[in-house]
Amino acid sequence: MQLKKTLIQRIGLIVFLGLFSSCFKTYEGKINIDGSSTVYPLTEAVSEEFREVRPDIRVTVGVSGTGGGFKKFLRGELDISNASRPISASEIAGAKEANIEFIELPVSYDGLAVVISPQNDFVDYLTVAELHKMWAPESQGKITRWNQIRAEWPDRPLNLYGAGTSSGTYDYFTEAINGKAKASRGDYTASEDDNVLVQGVSTDVNGLGYFGLAYYTENADKLKLVPIKVDENSEAVLPSDETVQNGSYQPLARPEFIYVNKSSAELPYVQEYVKFYMENAGALAKEVGYVALPAEVYKLSYENFKNLKTGSIFEDKSIVGANLLELLKNQTD
Repeated sequence: MQLKKTLIQRIGLIVFLGLFSSCFKTYEGKINIDGSSTVYPLTEAVSEEFREVRPDIRVTVGVSGTGGGFKKFLRGELDISNASRPISASEIAGAKEANIEFIELPVSYDGLAVVISPQNDFVDYLTVAELHKMWAPESQGKITRWNQIRAEWPDRPLNLYGAGTSSGTYDYFTEAINGKAKASRGDYTASEDDNVLVQGVSTDVNGLGYFGLAYYTENADKLKLVPIKVDENSEAVLPSDETVQNGSYQPLARPEFIYVNKSSAELPYVQEYVKFYMENAGALAKEVGYVALPAEVYKLSYENFKNLKTGSIFEDKSIVGANLLELLKNQTD
């Protein structure tokens, strides 16, 4: 009995020492990343691969939403901020006040998926005008039934699910559909966590929501994707690698970004991480349900990083329908 007790004590001590040493493991460097829930799957996939080759560099990736990530970034708490939209004018002003310079790096394309419950058997497609009618600020409390969107649809409640107000997805969707970022009705189920929206729409026969295409891809068995028409005379288009990259899925195709603090960009291990990110983002984007950027976009973006070129190519420009390659070339010239 005494021998058995001693053995258990030794095993316990070994486990304790293992946990203790892991808690106090020393790292060559630490990289703090936070921000967009949409960009999170790609950045986490890159980080997992990077940890395999550089286990002595600690990379942490959080999810605070694009706006929440930028708030931390401008307080100097982050090395890198994930963003599903470009940095805003007010955030650029905040960066200047905080003496924080940043390098903007596009990392993938994404299509915003408009989804309904698989039990919904009447929605065949939606036009941009119909989406506007659903989501416009003036629709709050007034457009509450499906037959108000299209007369032949049933007289059933229209239950909406969408991104929270600190989300870059919210900013992009409202600009693309309502013509102004953050212009939206407020009487809908909102969350920065796309998994909450997936759960809501998938269990609500009267629901409709929007979020990044990757979250639809992960939950395709629970959701029904809605084709989008620019207008009644155009073709209904579903988001896919091809339609997002060739620009035919409009206006809900967008680039996604990481923003690197210039001070952090001067650290060798951050340089190593960003190099790894830009070399592997294309392949990993496809694995997690996003669309790779053209190879030349990654090349030009990485050149900007190496040269510590700060600022945003979207300052004073709309992102809707923007041509990344053209903007980057103009920045280089």
